[in-house]
Amino acid sequence: MTQFVYFNGKLVPEDEARISIDDGGWLHGAGLFETMRAENGRVFRLESHIGRLRRSAEVLIRPLEREQLPSTADLEQLLERNELKVARLRLTVSAGSMDPGEDASIRPTVCVTAKPLGAPPASVADTGVPVVITKHLVSPSDPIAGHKTLAYLPRLIGLREAQRARCSEALWFTTGRHLAEGSISNVFIVCGGVLVTPPLDTPVLPGIARGIVIKLARKAGIEVQERPLSIDDLLDANEVMLTNVIMQVMPVSRVEKHDIADGRPGPITRRLREAFRDLVRKECAGE
Repeated sequence: MTQFVYFNGKLVPEDEARISIDDGGWLHGAGLFETMRAENGRVFRLESHIGRLRRSAEVLIRPLEREQLPSTADLEQLLERNELKVARLRLTVSAGSMDPGEDASIRPTVCVTAKPLGAPPASVADTGVPVVITKHLVSPSDPIAGHKTLAYLPRLIGLREAQRARCSEALWFTTGRHLAEGSISNVFIVCGGVLVTPPLDTPVLPGIARGIVIKLARKAGIEVQERPLSIDDLLDANEVMLTNVIMQVMPVSRVEKHDIADGRPGPITRRLREAFRDLVRKECAGE
């Protein structure tokens, strides 16, 4: 079956989507992306993803107008055309021309692909996943830190380290030796019944799932703190979890060779995972 993509305002066959060899995304990795989840043919929290992308575009490249990006109807049509109800969508926005002599209002290249979800099997949540700590560090002075850019090779290198160790994720620390995030996730720990995550100015990506988990926890009466975390905080934690919209809330069973508590998902992780799943079902059902 021919796969379709959303490309610069239209649905086109995948093999007909083309970018210019002068595009800043191709030449310099100058661009942004969002990975989104769809269930029941509906995209979960589309406007949250769009808002984050536009904020990063304004800081790093140039402002984007909302009408330059796909609407809910555009993406529902894309899912229908590809016969997908449950899917992973990737919205990619590359900078277009970055020639200083070009008109600053030049349009970016905007593409959305839709593929089968490919999320971890539900059974993994019963056991948790092992993670490694990458030797590479996040610098607070890096201008793209905290943004989801096309310059993603360092994170893929971290993931490759994890895969070689038969682990699911690589955790990153900062040059100041504070816990930051995973290659593709945000990180939370539970210590003495308190849910703790690194603050945004660590810097870390302002994850869509990260924000949802904080709100769900507070609604459930769980104390939440955003504060710097050390390696000792991580290893001494009662629970550790990873979040993104694809894995939702994923328990961590082991960091390197160190088991987290008894190596099984803890009660707060299980509670937040279920609450997150219920929220996705409810919103994607149109309730």
